[in-house]
Amino acid sequence: MAGKFNIILLVVAVLAAALQCSVAQRTHVVGDSLGWTFPPGGAVAYTTWAASQTFTVGDVLVFNFTTGSHDVAQVSRTSFDGCNTASPISLVRNGPANVTLNTTGEHYYICTFSGHCNLGMKLAINVSAAPSTSPPPQSPVPAPSPSSTTPKTYVVGDSLGWTVPPAGSIAYRTWAAGKTFMVGDILVFNFTTGAHDVAVVTSKAAYDSCNTSATGATINTGPARITLTTPGQHFYICTIPRHCSLGQKLAINVTGTAATPSPTPAPTRPPSGPASAPAPSSTGATPPSSSSTPPPSGSPSTSPSGSTTPSPSGSPGGVSAPPPPNSAPSFAVAALPFTFLSIALAFLY
Repeated sequence: MAGKFNIILLVVAVLAAALQCSVAQRTHVVGDSLGWTFPPGGAVAYTTWAASQTFTVGDVLVFNFTTGSHDVAQVSRTSFDGCNTASPISLVRNGPANVTLNTTGEHYYICTFSGHCNLGMKLAINVSAAPSTSPPPQSPVPAPSPSSTTPKTYVVGDSLGWTVPPAGSIAYRTWAAGKTFMVGDILVFNFTTGAHDVAVVTSKAAYDSCNTSATGATINTGPARITLTTPGQHFYICTIPRHCSLGQKLAINVTGTAATPSPTPAPTRPPSGPASAPAPSSTGATPPSSSSTPPPSGSPSTSPSGSTTPSPSGSPGGVSAPPPPNSAPSFAVAALPFTFLSIALAFLY
């Protein structure tokens, strides 16, 4: 009997582990394309990045840095505010570093290299509890709209913005690599007016050589919004001296055609009323023939007065309402724990 009880405990433990693993785990790359380095605008870069994220227990933070140039340490709130590197809670010296969020509440991270924290290499986040494992109720999926795709807005470099990237042009190449740009989408270049600008380069050769004399439209006021109106390759640089050669350049490929509004159907003219009956003959009304064919089932019938009475059978237009969506998958997921429990009980009897 004790052996069977142990089997039940084992099954329950396996079931609990399966439910724990069913919770989606997310990976957050700290700073996105900026990575873990000196932020151009100070610590506000990581503050802005963290504000756009939602952190839960089980998520993973990825700190991208070069080993020997930086590190990442978890510290207390007091050490974070004062950039005190003396007694870190944990310290990872090899990059990239993966840090799993195991507890709820506020978490603080800094670089312990001399002066790095004071230059902005510090991150504060708030971690919430993992969501419930209960599957959400399924709802009917609406049919896709026949209208064109809604344009997307892309902030170039995300939290890095449009600036001279610390690691060179690879930062903007990495940012663009995972995105699909369509005609109608919008690029937002976040920069300080007077410190940078953004210019459209007319050829790839001019882009590669950072030739600022072969540019088209140049926007000097930030932030700049550029709408992608044509497919193909698009090239952008900063024309401030040496900024392009230091990596402030972006190349993207745009696909698709310009979105066109869906044609509006022309209004249909309502059907004319039933034709009037011919005037009765002067010789008197002719009685209806006894051999007339009855109207088919489901078609409108005509009353003796000439008015049309629709048949009550069937739905309007002869089209039946679609059946409700099948919700069997949600019941199958919910029944999984009972399957494990049934196996355990089978060992007892």
